[in-house]
Amino acid sequence: MTRKLALIAAGGTGGHMFPAQSLAELMLAEGWRVKLSTDTRGARYAGNFPEAVERQVVNSATTARGGVAGKLSAPFRILSGVMAARRAFRADRPEVVVGFGGYPTIPAMSAALTMGVPRMIHEQNGIMGRVNRIFAGRVQRVACGTWPTDLPGGVQGSHVGNPVRAAVLEHSAAPYAAPGQGALNLLVIGGSQGARVLSDVVPAAVAGLPDDIRARLRVSHQARAEDAERVTAAYAEAGIEAEVQPFFADVPERIAAAQLVVSRSGASSLADITVIGRPSILIPFAAAAGDHQTANAQSLAEAGAAHIHPESVLDAESLTRDIRAILTDPAQAQAMADAALSLARPDAARRLYDLVTEILR
Repeated sequence: MTRKLALIAAGGTGGHMFPAQSLAELMLAEGWRVKLSTDTRGARYAGNFPEAVERQVVNSATTARGGVAGKLSAPFRILSGVMAARRAFRADRPEVVVGFGGYPTIPAMSAALTMGVPRMIHEQNGIMGRVNRIFAGRVQRVACGTWPTDLPGGVQGSHVGNPVRAAVLEHSAAPYAAPGQGALNLLVIGGSQGARVLSDVVPAAVAGLPDDIRARLRVSHQARAEDAERVTAAYAEAGIEAEVQPFFADVPERIAAAQLVVSRSGASSLADITVIGRPSILIPFAAAAGDHQTANAQSLAEAGAAHIHPESVLDAESLTRDIRAILTDPAQAQAMADAALSLARPDAARRLYDLVTEILR
Protein backbone atom coordinates (compact mmCIF):
# COMPACT_ATOMS: atom_id res chain seq x y z
CA MET A 1 0.00 0.00 0.00
CA THR A 2 1.41 3.37 -1.04
CA ARG A 3 1.82 5.75 1.87
CA LYS A 4 0.14 9.14 1.65
CA LEU A 5 2.36 12.09 0.73
CA ALA A 6 2.37 15.40 2.57
CA LEU A 7 4.25 18.33 1.08
CA ILE A 8 5.48 20.89 3.59
CA ALA A 9 6.48 24.29 2.20
CA ALA A 10 8.55 26.62 4.37
CA GLY A 11 10.62 29.76 3.90
CA GLY A 12 14.29 30.16 4.57
CA THR A 13 14.48 31.13 8.26
CA GLY A 14 14.49 29.15 11.46
CA GLY A 15 11.18 30.75 12.41
CA HIS A 16 9.49 29.00 9.49
CA MET A 17 11.61 25.86 9.40
CA PHE A 18 11.47 24.75 13.05
CA PRO A 19 7.67 24.32 13.22
CA ALA A 20 7.76 22.73 9.77
CA GLN A 21 10.33 20.24 11.07
CA SER A 22 8.12 19.43 14.04
CA LEU A 23 5.13 18.62 11.83
CA ALA A 24 7.34 16.58 9.50
CA GLU A 25 8.57 14.48 12.44
CA LEU A 26 5.01 13.75 13.57
CA MET A 27 3.70 12.96 10.08
CA LEU A 28 6.52 10.47 9.53
CA ALA A 29 5.62 8.85 12.84
CA GLU A 30 2.00 8.62 11.63
CA GLY A 31 3.09 6.71 8.53
CA TRP A 32 3.15 9.48 5.94
CA ARG A 33 5.77 10.21 3.32
CA VAL A 34 6.94 13.81 3.65
CA LYS A 35 8.56 16.21 1.20
CA LEU A 36 9.95 19.63 2.07
CA SER A 37 9.72 22.41 -0.51
CA THR A 38 12.02 25.38 0.15
CA ASP A 39 14.72 27.49 -1.51
CA THR A 40 18.50 27.28 -1.26
CA ARG A 41 18.55 29.41 1.89
CA GLY A 42 15.89 27.28 3.55
CA ALA A 43 17.78 24.12 2.65
CA ARG A 44 20.59 25.31 4.93
CA TYR A 45 18.16 25.20 7.87
CA ALA A 46 16.90 21.73 6.96
CA GLY A 47 19.90 19.84 8.30
CA ASN A 48 18.02 18.58 11.34
CA PHE A 49 14.98 17.37 9.42
CA PRO A 50 14.70 13.57 9.51
CA GLU A 51 16.59 11.86 6.69
CA ALA A 52 13.32 10.37 5.45
CA VAL A 53 12.11 13.84 4.43
CA GLU A 54 12.81 14.43 0.75
CA ARG A 55 14.07 17.94 -0.02
CA GLN A 56 12.88 19.89 -3.04
CA VAL A 57 14.71 23.16 -3.73
CA VAL A 58 12.55 25.53 -5.77
CA ASN A 59 12.96 28.88 -7.47
CA SER A 60 11.31 31.76 -5.66
CA ALA A 61 11.93 35.43 -5.00
CA THR A 62 10.49 38.54 -3.42
CA THR A 63 9.59 41.82 -5.06
CA ALA A 64 9.87 43.59 -1.69
CA ARG A 65 13.67 43.63 -1.54
CA GLY A 66 16.67 43.81 -3.84
CA GLY A 67 17.67 46.19 -6.60
CA VAL A 68 15.75 47.07 -9.72
CA ALA A 69 17.06 44.05 -11.64
CA GLY A 70 16.12 41.71 -8.80
CA LYS A 71 12.60 43.11 -8.55
CA LEU A 72 12.08 42.87 -12.30
CA SER A 73 13.29 39.27 -12.45
CA ALA A 74 11.38 38.12 -9.34
CA PRO A 75 8.03 37.40 -11.10
CA PHE A 76 9.80 35.23 -13.69
CA ARG A 77 11.66 33.27 -11.00
CA ILE A 78 8.41 32.76 -9.08
CA LEU A 79 6.62 31.60 -12.26
CA SER A 80 9.46 29.18 -12.98
CA GLY A 81 9.12 27.78 -9.47
CA VAL A 82 5.33 27.40 -9.80
CA MET A 83 5.66 25.52 -13.10
CA ALA A 84 8.30 23.24 -11.59
CA ALA A 85 6.03 22.57 -8.61
CA ARG A 86 3.11 21.70 -10.91
CA ARG A 87 5.31 19.23 -12.81
CA ALA A 88 6.40 17.66 -9.53
CA PHE A 89 2.77 17.38 -8.38
CA ARG A 90 1.79 15.60 -11.59
CA ALA A 91 4.61 13.10 -11.08
CA ASP A 92 3.91 12.54 -7.36
CA ARG A 93 0.69 14.20 -6.25
CA PRO A 94 0.54 15.09 -2.54
CA GLU A 95 -2.57 14.43 -0.46
CA VAL A 96 -2.11 17.78 1.29
CA VAL A 97 0.14 20.83 1.19
CA VAL A 98 0.94 22.71 4.40
CA GLY A 99 2.60 26.12 4.06
CA PHE A 100 4.52 27.79 6.88
CA GLY A 101 5.11 31.16 5.25
CA GLY A 102 7.98 32.88 3.51
CA TYR A 103 8.46 33.50 -0.21
CA PRO A 104 9.76 29.98 -0.93
CA THR A 105 6.26 28.65 -0.15
CA ILE A 106 4.70 30.46 -3.12
CA PRO A 107 5.43 27.77 -5.76
CA ALA A 108 4.01 24.85 -3.77
CA MET A 109 1.00 26.77 -2.47
CA SER A 110 0.23 28.13 -5.96
CA ALA A 111 0.49 24.66 -7.49
CA ALA A 112 -1.83 23.26 -4.81
CA LEU A 113 -4.33 26.07 -5.42
CA THR A 114 -4.39 25.68 -9.19
CA MET A 115 -4.51 21.87 -9.09
CA GLY A 116 -7.13 21.51 -6.36
CA VAL A 117 -4.88 19.86 -3.77
CA PRO A 118 -6.15 20.25 -0.16
CA ARG A 119 -4.06 22.92 1.55
CA MET A 120 -3.63 24.87 4.75
CA ILE A 121 -1.22 27.37 6.24
CA HIS A 122 0.34 27.84 9.64
CA GLU A 123 1.13 31.39 10.77
CA GLN A 124 3.67 31.56 13.56
CA ASN A 125 3.42 35.25 14.46
CA GLY A 126 0.81 37.57 15.93
CA ILE A 127 0.88 39.60 12.68
CA MET A 128 0.32 37.46 9.58
CA GLY A 129 3.19 37.50 7.10
CA ARG A 130 2.84 38.76 3.52
CA VAL A 131 2.79 35.39 1.78
CA ASN A 132 0.43 33.73 4.23
CA ARG A 133 -1.85 36.77 3.90
CA ILE A 134 -2.00 36.18 0.13
CA PHE A 135 -3.15 32.58 0.57
CA ALA A 136 -5.20 32.91 3.79
CA GLY A 137 -8.52 33.19 1.94
CA ARG A 138 -7.65 30.39 -0.48
CA VAL A 139 -6.95 27.49 1.89
CA GLN A 140 -9.16 25.10 3.84
CA ARG A 141 -7.67 25.97 7.25
CA VAL A 142 -5.54 28.73 8.81
CA ALA A 143 -3.66 27.54 11.88
CA CYS A 144 -2.26 30.18 14.24
CA GLY A 145 0.74 29.85 16.51
CA THR A 146 0.31 33.11 18.44
CA TRP A 147 -3.03 34.22 19.79
CA PRO A 148 -4.62 36.52 18.97
CA THR A 149 -3.37 36.73 15.37
CA ASP A 150 -4.12 39.67 13.09
CA LEU A 151 -5.95 37.97 10.18
CA PRO A 152 -7.36 39.35 6.91
CA GLY A 153 -11.06 40.21 6.95
CA GLY A 154 -13.34 37.22 6.66
CA VAL A 155 -10.59 34.69 7.53
CA GLN A 156 -11.11 32.43 10.55
CA GLY A 157 -8.09 31.03 12.35
CA SER A 158 -7.61 28.06 14.68
CA HIS A 159 -5.21 28.54 17.60
CA VAL A 160 -2.94 25.49 17.67
CA GLY A 161 0.26 27.05 19.02
CA ASN A 162 3.71 26.85 17.48
CA PRO A 163 5.04 23.31 17.07
CA VAL A 164 8.42 22.69 18.68
CA ARG A 165 11.06 20.17 17.73
CA ALA A 166 11.49 16.82 19.48
CA ALA A 167 14.65 18.17 21.15
CA VAL A 168 12.53 20.84 22.86
CA LEU A 169 9.80 18.40 23.88
CA GLU A 170 12.45 16.32 25.64
CA HIS A 171 12.80 19.24 28.09
CA SER A 172 9.10 20.14 28.29
CA ALA A 173 8.24 21.50 31.77
CA ALA A 174 11.74 20.65 33.02
CA PRO A 175 12.01 21.57 36.73
CA TYR A 176 13.17 25.17 37.16
CA ALA A 177 16.08 25.89 39.50
CA ALA A 178 15.17 29.35 40.78
CA PRO A 179 18.19 31.64 41.30
CA GLY A 180 19.82 31.12 44.68
CA GLN A 181 23.35 31.22 46.05
CA GLY A 182 24.86 28.89 43.47
CA ALA A 183 25.79 29.30 39.81
CA LEU A 184 23.52 31.47 37.66
CA ASN A 185 23.03 30.59 33.99
CA LEU A 186 22.07 33.35 31.56
CA LEU A 187 21.24 32.47 27.96
CA VAL A 188 21.28 35.16 25.26
CA ILE A 189 19.76 34.16 21.91
CA GLY A 190 19.00 36.34 18.93
CA GLY A 191 17.09 34.17 16.50
CA SER A 192 18.50 32.02 13.73
CA GLN A 193 20.78 34.81 12.48
CA GLY A 194 21.89 36.37 15.75
CA ALA A 195 21.24 39.95 16.75
CA ARG A 196 23.81 42.73 16.72
CA VAL A 197 21.92 44.90 19.19
CA LEU A 198 22.13 42.14 21.80
CA SER A 199 25.87 41.97 21.26
CA ASP A 200 26.05 45.75 21.68
CA VAL A 201 23.99 46.03 24.86
CA VAL A 202 23.85 42.76 26.82
CA PRO A 203 27.57 42.47 27.74
CA ALA A 204 27.52 46.05 29.06
CA ALA A 205 24.33 45.33 31.01
CA VAL A 206 25.82 42.20 32.55
CA ALA A 207 29.00 44.08 33.42
CA GLY A 208 26.86 46.50 35.45
CA LEU A 209 25.57 43.76 37.77
CA PRO A 210 26.80 43.61 41.40
CA ASP A 211 30.05 41.75 42.02
CA ASP A 212 28.41 38.83 43.84
CA ILE A 213 26.13 38.11 40.86
CA ARG A 214 28.88 38.47 38.25
CA ALA A 215 31.09 36.07 40.18
CA ARG A 216 28.45 33.32 39.90
CA LEU A 217 27.25 34.08 36.39
CA ARG A 218 27.73 31.73 33.43
CA VAL A 219 26.69 33.30 30.12
CA SER A 220 25.88 31.52 26.83
CA HIS A 221 25.61 34.21 24.17
CA GLN A 222 24.68 33.64 20.54
CA ALA A 223 26.44 36.31 18.50
CA ARG A 224 27.11 36.79 14.81
CA ALA A 225 30.54 35.56 13.74
CA GLU A 226 31.72 39.11 13.04
CA ASP A 227 30.72 40.19 16.57
CA ALA A 228 31.96 37.16 18.50
CA GLU A 229 35.48 38.42 19.22
CA ARG A 230 34.42 41.76 20.71
CA VAL A 231 31.57 40.16 22.70
CA THR A 232 33.98 37.59 24.14
CA ALA A 233 36.42 40.38 25.04
CA ALA A 234 33.67 42.43 26.72
CA TYR A 235 32.68 39.55 28.98
CA ALA A 236 36.31 38.73 29.78
CA GLU A 237 37.01 42.36 30.71
CA ALA A 238 34.08 42.25 33.14
CA GLY A 239 35.40 39.03 34.66
CA ILE A 240 32.43 36.98 33.49
CA GLU A 241 32.61 33.39 32.31
CA ALA A 242 31.00 33.31 28.88
CA GLU A 243 30.66 31.01 25.88
CA VAL A 244 30.07 32.99 22.70
CA GLN A 245 29.09 31.17 19.51
CA PRO A 246 27.30 32.08 16.25
CA PHE A 247 25.05 29.04 16.70
CA PHE A 248 24.24 26.71 19.58
CA ALA A 249 23.15 23.24 18.47
CA ASP A 250 21.83 22.51 21.97
CA VAL A 251 19.57 25.52 22.60
CA PRO A 252 16.85 23.42 24.32
CA GLU A 253 19.37 22.11 26.85
CA ARG A 254 20.67 25.63 27.48
CA ILE A 255 17.14 27.00 27.99
CA ALA A 256 16.42 24.20 30.46
CA ALA A 257 19.61 25.01 32.41
CA ALA A 258 19.01 28.78 32.42
CA GLN A 259 17.75 30.87 35.30
CA LEU A 260 16.98 33.63 32.77
CA VAL A 261 16.78 33.93 28.98
CA VAL A 262 17.38 37.19 27.09
CA SER A 263 15.98 36.79 23.61
CA ARG A 264 14.46 38.22 20.50
CA SER A 265 10.75 37.43 20.37
CA GLY A 266 10.55 35.31 17.26
CA ALA A 267 7.66 32.88 17.44
CA SER A 268 9.81 29.74 17.57
CA SER A 269 12.03 31.12 20.32
CA LEU A 270 8.98 31.97 22.42
CA ALA A 271 7.49 28.53 21.82
CA ASP A 272 10.71 26.93 23.10
CA ILE A 273 10.83 29.22 26.15
CA THR A 274 7.21 28.56 27.12
CA VAL A 275 7.27 24.80 26.53
CA ILE A 276 10.34 24.47 28.77
CA GLY A 277 9.07 27.22 31.10
CA ARG A 278 11.68 29.91 31.81
CA PRO A 279 11.66 33.63 32.73
CA SER A 280 12.68 35.90 29.89
CA ILE A 281 13.58 39.41 28.90
CA LEU A 282 12.40 39.98 25.34
CA ILE A 283 13.83 42.49 22.87
CA PRO A 284 11.60 42.50 19.77
CA PHE A 285 13.30 42.99 16.41
CA ALA A 286 12.28 46.53 15.48
CA ALA A 287 12.43 45.94 11.72
CA ALA A 288 10.22 42.82 11.76
CA ALA A 289 7.38 43.06 9.24
CA GLY A 290 4.35 44.63 10.87
CA ASP A 291 6.27 44.77 14.17
CA HIS A 292 5.14 41.17 14.65
CA GLN A 293 7.79 40.40 17.28
CA THR A 294 6.23 42.93 19.64
CA ALA A 295 2.85 41.28 19.05
CA ASN A 296 4.43 37.91 19.79
CA ALA A 297 5.91 39.12 23.09
CA GLN A 298 2.75 40.79 24.35
CA SER A 299 1.04 37.66 25.64
CA LEU A 300 4.09 36.67 27.70
CA ALA A 301 4.35 40.14 29.20
CA GLU A 302 0.63 40.22 30.04
CA ALA A 303 0.91 36.82 31.73
CA GLY A 304 3.85 37.97 33.85
CA ALA A 305 6.28 35.60 32.12
CA ALA A 306 8.53 38.21 30.52
CA HIS A 307 9.72 41.82 30.51
CA ILE A 308 9.73 43.59 27.13
CA HIS A 309 12.46 46.07 26.20
CA PRO A 310 11.64 47.82 22.89
CA GLU A 311 14.75 48.12 20.75
CA SER A 312 14.11 51.85 20.23
CA VAL A 313 14.70 52.60 23.92
CA LEU A 314 17.00 49.72 24.83
CA ASP A 315 19.93 50.67 27.07
CA ALA A 316 22.34 48.82 29.31
CA GLU A 317 21.14 50.46 32.55
CA SER A 318 17.49 49.38 32.26
CA LEU A 319 18.55 45.91 31.15
CA THR A 320 20.89 45.63 34.16
CA ARG A 321 17.99 46.61 36.41
CA ASP A 322 15.69 43.88 35.12
CA ILE A 323 18.36 41.15 35.03
CA ARG A 324 19.31 41.99 38.62
CA ALA A 325 15.68 42.06 39.76
CA ILE A 326 15.00 38.57 38.42
CA LEU A 327 18.27 36.96 39.51
CA THR A 328 17.96 38.28 43.08
CA ASP A 329 14.30 37.39 43.61
CA PRO A 330 13.72 33.61 43.51
CA ALA A 331 9.98 33.98 44.09
CA GLN A 332 9.58 36.40 41.16
CA ALA A 333 11.74 34.21 38.91
CA GLN A 334 9.72 31.10 39.79
CA ALA A 335 6.44 32.95 39.17
CA MET A 336 7.70 34.04 35.74
CA ALA A 337 8.74 30.48 34.90
CA ASP A 338 5.32 29.18 35.95
CA ALA A 339 3.59 31.89 33.91
CA ALA A 340 5.64 30.97 30.83
CA LEU A 341 4.70 27.33 31.23
CA SER A 342 1.02 28.25 31.50
CA LEU A 343 1.18 29.61 27.93
CA ALA A 344 2.84 26.50 26.49
CA ARG A 345 1.28 24.38 23.77
CA PRO A 346 3.54 21.31 23.74
CA ASP A 347 0.88 19.49 21.71
CA ALA A 348 0.88 22.12 18.94
CA ALA A 349 2.17 19.68 16.31
CA ARG A 350 -0.60 17.23 17.20
CA ARG A 351 -3.22 19.99 17.00
CA LEU A 352 -1.85 20.97 13.59
CA TYR A 353 -1.88 17.36 12.44
CA ASP A 354 -5.50 17.05 13.54
CA LEU A 355 -6.38 19.96 11.23
CA VAL A 356 -4.59 18.18 8.38
CA THR A 357 -6.70 15.06 8.87
CA GLU A 358 -9.83 17.21 9.26
CA ILE A 359 -9.51 18.84 5.85
CA LEU A 360 -8.87 15.45 4.25
CA ARG A 361 -12.14 14.16 5.66
